[in-house]
Amino acid sequence: MPEIQQNTLYLTTPASYVARDHLTLQVEVPLFPDGLAPAERTREHASDWKKLSIPIHMLESICVFGASTVSAPALDLCWEHGVAVNYLSEFGYLQARMTGVADTSVTLRRVQFRAADDPARCAAIARQIIAGKIQNSRNSLLRAARETDPATPIIPPASQGAGEGACESSPNPVGRVTPWPVRVPLSHGPCAPLPRADSDRARQGGDERARHGGDERARLTHATDALASQLQELGRRTPDDLRQAGALDALRGAEGMGGAIYFGVFTLLLKQQREDFAFANRSRRPPRDRINCLLSFLYALVRHDCIAALTSVGLDPFVGFLHADRPNRPALALDLMEEFRPWLADRLAVTLVNRQQIGQDHFQVREGGAVEFTSAGRKAVITAYQQRKQEKLTHPLLDQEFRIAQFPFVQARVLARCLRGDIPDYIPFVPK
Repeated sequence: MPEIQQNTLYLTTPASYVARDHLTLQVEVPLFPDGLAPAERTREHASDWKKLSIPIHMLESICVFGASTVSAPALDLCWEHGVAVNYLSEFGYLQARMTGVADTSVTLRRVQFRAADDPARCAAIARQIIAGKIQNSRNSLLRAARETDPATPIIPPASQGAGEGACESSPNPVGRVTPWPVRVPLSHGPCAPLPRADSDRARQGGDERARHGGDERARLTHATDALASQLQELGRRTPDDLRQAGALDALRGAEGMGGAIYFGVFTLLLKQQREDFAFANRSRRPPRDRINCLLSFLYALVRHDCIAALTSVGLDPFVGFLHADRPNRPALALDLMEEFRPWLADRLAVTLVNRQQIGQDHFQVREGGAVEFTSAGRKAVITAYQQRKQEKLTHPLLDQEFRIAQFPFVQARVLARCLRGDIPDYIPFVPK
């Protein structure tokens, strides 16, 4: 696979200007006096300018946050070289995406559209997407449980074999709960079936621990057991089940239940600044507290990368399988990013808070209660996200090392192969 640089230019300062100089973009970023009100941050009030030149071949896309300008010649240069220009609100909500004439596979898109119109095919792909998200959520909670000092004794996890696809199991009084297979797609045929554990007894055991050992590790363990049960329920669905009317809605309900379990203990992942980043529930458009502001902004960055990845392989990012079609909603990008939320966006948010790289001074509250980043806060998150994307992980399916920035492109190609029929199931990425 060729190296994918995926360099992105983020314009976060209002009144920035991008012009063209031959095959180079000239970027002018205004510098404003300290204490200047946001409403007054225009080009006329700039005290100085920071200028830089960026060769067009070094860019994959441009993200413009707020009121900045990209000149018509600069847009023309971007379109000639396949550089997408994305316009986002200050909250990170995608408002517009400008690209040149797409060089895509019409055949692949026709296959995608036919699959999206087939309820059984939608349900099969959606099940894999949900399984990947739940497994990655469970792995994050397992990691948090390991890092949490128990206030009361916890039953140690049972020993586990080192076979392919095995991963760490949560403590369970009725034995090992087998998680979702990592390297093998779930299907009925050449793939091994998922073992059926007594999920009711596991859930009762978790309730008993939560009542008698109300410490944080017990709550996290109870949540991992519940997510394991969710995975087993997904594994019991046969191809005939997926062809039944309402199967897709049932899967969406399972995804919502898994999200409720995960976010029900999300606060326990925060070891520092827990009062400043108190998490009650998910709120968005606009976010109502600091942690939701941080999560929503990171999700917007991941969504942008998924849109770019899907477009690059020839898929339509607005026609999905799990998420319903709505105007101006990149449903397929939302599908693809589900498996990236827990281990990329959520984990980075937790790390920034726990390392105190993000604090309450990086946020401001608008009239009406909406919480948004300050300019310094937005830049700090973007910098951390870009640094995180340069780290490398091994893909368990391909057994090949990639930078994190490449994984949306890899998974988009896996999805395209699934739609073409080259592989029987979509295989979500579950980091080891």
